[in-house]
Amino acid sequence: MAQSSPNQCLGSNQPIGGCHGGYSPHSVIARWPNALHARCKPVAHDHSRLPASTDKVMPEITQPRILLIGTGDTKADELLFMSECIARAGGTTIMMDISVLGDPPYQVAHDKHAVAAAAQTTIAAIASSGDENSAMSLMAIGAANLARELAAREAIDGVIAIGGTMGTDLALDVAQALPLGLPKLIVSTVAFSHLIPPERVAADLMMILWAGGLYGLNGTCTAVLSQACGAIVGAARSAIKPRKDRPVVAITSLGKSCLRYMVELKPQLERRGYEVVVFHTTGMGGRAMESIAAQGGFAAVLDLSLQEVANQLTGSVVNSGADRLENAGKAGIPQIVAPGAIDMVDFPAWLGIPSELSDRPFHAHNRLLASATSGAADRRRIAGAIAEKLARASAPVAFVLPGGGIQQWDREGEALHDPDALTAFVDAMRSAIQPPVELHEIKDHINSTTFNETVLGIFDRWVAAGIIRPGRATVAA
Repeated sequence: MAQSSPNQCLGSNQPIGGCHGGYSPHSVIARWPNALHARCKPVAHDHSRLPASTDKVMPEITQPRILLIGTGDTKADELLFMSECIARAGGTTIMMDISVLGDPPYQVAHDKHAVAAAAQTTIAAIASSGDENSAMSLMAIGAANLARELAAREAIDGVIAIGGTMGTDLALDVAQALPLGLPKLIVSTVAFSHLIPPERVAADLMMILWAGGLYGLNGTCTAVLSQACGAIVGAARSAIKPRKDRPVVAITSLGKSCLRYMVELKPQLERRGYEVVVFHTTGMGGRAMESIAAQGGFAAVLDLSLQEVANQLTGSVVNSGADRLENAGKAGIPQIVAPGAIDMVDFPAWLGIPSELSDRPFHAHNRLLASATSGAADRRRIAGAIAEKLARASAPVAFVLPGGGIQQWDREGEALHDPDALTAFVDAMRSAIQPPVELHEIKDHINSTTFNETVLGIFDRWVAAGIIRPGRATVAA
């Protein structure tokens, strides 16, 4: 198969990725026709499950413009290979170079000087800022600002970045600066690692482990890089941006075996003309909700499962970061809050019960996740932390306190029943909540009809008062 030189375009002003004719899909098909025909049999598709307005929001992107970010002075071979892969998949590459000391051996659309300028500084100042940590932190500011501006101008259709810990650190900031629905992928030697705190992860971020990702190309890393490039081009082609025909309401919850309120609340809110998004509060679900809330993405938040707050305070790895329960309030989004499942401390089931929880009742949910109950002292501390976070909100907050229990397994006869610790929490919560936060105390369980009616009553009252935007009874055509 004839191949174009990776440096064929270097004398032009065209961004890398637009001139790799030798890697066209047609040449690939010509080389492996039998394998492709064997694996690409026609499939009948059922589109009945797609939203009625899908034809209005499905993209019509035939050649996605992919922003490729990396240090061209140290990863030129990898970046040029990725550019080839993006072109072969039918995309156009727009290079952003985040090198500090050196220069890439090819021309880029956005060089290190442009990145530094976007951080309101110069590359010389960044290079002399102190060390590699300070330098890359400044480059991260510039890269995030520049990527945000490109996205705002609709000049890019997706973003992919490559790096070790340094490049990943920068790429996480870039991803958080971009809107929900713009595909974003990080190829990282520390993908999925606990080195990455939850609060650094954008709501719709994709990551892939960069196996064999040091010091040049090899068969292992090219297998990963080619998958990643195909993934980002495919995502940019097919991504459906969030609909804006109805106000969006967020609900946090666990599965309905533990918390059941969303089974009733979701259809009730949809009948009122809202789009309802339910987030699974097992660490990254709450992180996604916080990320979208920070961008002002909701008309209201029903944060009814706060287990991640309790997990973070008690040292569990199953948490959403220290800013859980804070971003909606900072963004001025009205909140209805309840303490769903704050009595459970999650831990990886495959690690066994932590020694500090060995004497507590526990429930093994599956082979990945198990939970033990926290004692009265921890629950009082959790109550204080919840009240403190809510007190800082810049929009109305209502707190619904169910005295009859806060998750399915704390009922009498269930594994996590501890009425004394529940009473300690309820008493502490009652004392900690102060105006202007509204306190609505009910005697029933969180999985009761009374709880649902209380939440909907507050919601409807706030809609009538203009605190929450009214829903749209019919979806706009």
